[in-house]
Amino acid sequence: MLSSGSSADSGTTRAEAVLSRLQLLVTRKLDGLLQGDYAGLLPGPGSEAGESREYRPGDDVRRMDWPVTARTTLPHVRRTVADRELETWMAIDLSASLDFGTAAMLKRDLVLAAATAMAHLTVRGGNRIGAVVGTGSGVPAASPGRFRRKPAPSAPAAPSVVRMPARPGRKEAQGLLRAIAGTEIRPGRTDLGGLIDMLNRPPRRRGVAVVISDFMAPVDGWSRPIRKLGVRHDVLAIEVVDPRELELPDVGVLTLADPETGALHEVQTADPALRHRYAEAAAEQRGAIASALRAAGAAHLRLRTDTDWLLDVVRFVAAQRHARTRGTTR
Repeated sequence: MLSSGSSADSGTTRAEAVLSRLQLLVTRKLDGLLQGDYAGLLPGPGSEAGESREYRPGDDVRRMDWPVTARTTLPHVRRTVADRELETWMAIDLSASLDFGTAAMLKRDLVLAAATAMAHLTVRGGNRIGAVVGTGSGVPAASPGRFRRKPAPSAPAAPSVVRMPARPGRKEAQGLLRAIAGTEIRPGRTDLGGLIDMLNRPPRRRGVAVVISDFMAPVDGWSRPIRKLGVRHDVLAIEVVDPRELELPDVGVLTLADPETGALHEVQTADPALRHRYAEAAAEQRGAIASALRAAGAAHLRLRTDTDWLLDVVRFVAAQRHARTRGTTR
């Protein structure tokens, strides 16, 4: 039986191995697949003023170029290019629900993969990147009925949210990623709304805000903070999903444990009506998440543990680049 110290060392070793593999994948593949102008690599449209063009349906009205509109009598918007000294902040949700996976990787590994890709895409030319990382409270929430767990013995509680300052340079970005990889996931649920709101305080100049989570927390708890974040910053929401969260396989009786509350449930997956209701409820939940992100004006990237996440990132960045350059002369 391993001691707690040995378990911690084993977890750190695994995190370092996962991070090293991810960095190698990103360096070898992402650079090769995303060749082109520096501005095209950024997940957001940037903050430095560029040329004007005619307004098209769907353009952000906050980018209206009123002087040109007045001179030409036609509505124009001002394009923006990437700021050479961009500041990017990531809100990393490491709730207990992220310590789960039934496909190629755990959801927490996919969170780290997304953070690694974002760091690689943004850290260059003096850009800075920082993060706030939220974990569970350390004590599972009370579960109903006979599955209620007794509270754990009192112990000094580690902070549920850790702020990692924004610093320039690849070496500092690698240190940031190592700190994220080494963060221990604890029982309980992260206050996702509070975590996102930390990116609003203190007020910063316009930049890029990236929220990486499975967004399993109630939508009402985080929709307002992310709308507030979108007023000042370009927001990218990366949703991490496992296929078993979308549909159940027919494998007989399953005993499922909620990692955030400790509640246990026995499910008869051979029942087609139950599987259908589960899929419908999952689709409704994901639809509510997508609607809330769309209402906040956030770009939405969904990554799955059973697909090629690098290819999904490339497709997303290519689509963002195309959306920024449509209707312009090349």
